Amino acid sequence: MKEQFVSYIRELQNTITSRLEELDGKATFVQDKWQRPEGGGGRTRVIENGNVFEKGGVNISEVHGKLPESMQQYFGVNDADFFACGLSLVLHPENPFVPTVHANWRYFELYDEKGEIATQWFGGGQDLTPYYLFEEDAMHFHKVCKQACDGHNPNFYPKFKERCDEYFFNSHRGEARGIGGLFFDYLKETDKMTMKQWYDFVTDVGDSFLEAYVPIVEKRKNIQYNTENRDWQEIRRGRYVEFNLVHDKGTLFGLKTNGRIESILMSLPPYVQWRYDHHPAEGSEEEKLITVLKNPADWV
Repeated sequence: MKEQFVSYIRELQNTITSRLEELDGKATFVQDKWQRPEGGGGRTRVIENGNVFEKGGVNISEVHGKLPESMQQYFGVNDADFFACGLSLVLHPENPFVPTVHANWRYFELYDEKGEIATQWFGGGQDLTPYYLFEEDAMHFHKVCKQACDGHNPNFYPKFKERCDEYFFNSHRGEARGIGGLFFDYLKETDKMTMKQWYDFVTDVGDSFLEAYVPIVEKRKNIQYNTENRDWQEIRRGRYVEFNLVHDKGTLFGLKTNGRIESILMSLPPYVQWRYDHHPAEGSEEEKLITVLKNPADWV
């Protein structure tokens, strides 16, 4: 399974970066290959200062070795070996009317003392973080997510949409990071789903990413914006940073397993503001966004 999924994410990285370069029309991805001393490595691709994307990354990693003590406690195991691989991407467009997007699809194995697989699972999802709310964009993104789910189980979309709303939530702010999408973790073999069926589901979600995001970018990337729009985008980016550094499990796992710091923190935007006790004007488009972030909506 791990060889199959590694092959998939390598090809998906090529597909996504090629399409995003075409969409940007100016900037191209710079690639870094890196090795982890304890075992494994990855391929980081970063795009910066483009016509569309101010900063973004599409990274893959395959790491293995002894599970650090801090993560043994997290997973509730004793001394154990692990293997983890995945693709993670974050894109921060320059235009405030184009949303930031995040996606991740990953696979994990833990081994017993004989080197046999003790447990294995898939995780991942994709979610949208707009700075100005276009309801038709939110509906499009969620519709594509639902279509990817419905081919496997009609209960997947509502379940994984709810988990996304719960997970990508800045509890210290009382608001969601964005308008959600899908989030799933610990997808293990059961009497209803084999690992091969979970693989088919996760890869279908991965394959849906460009369909979910690219049409939104194409529709919004040429909208004129002013300094006030840009200021609002940078204030909201601050909330994005807060989530990634305070709550995100992927960031924690990367830091605890001696991952490559530049690749882990690639998700952070280049320009951010934290204004003291900032509140948008009553009745403004900015306030409209905040209202939805405090009360997650059903978009499909």
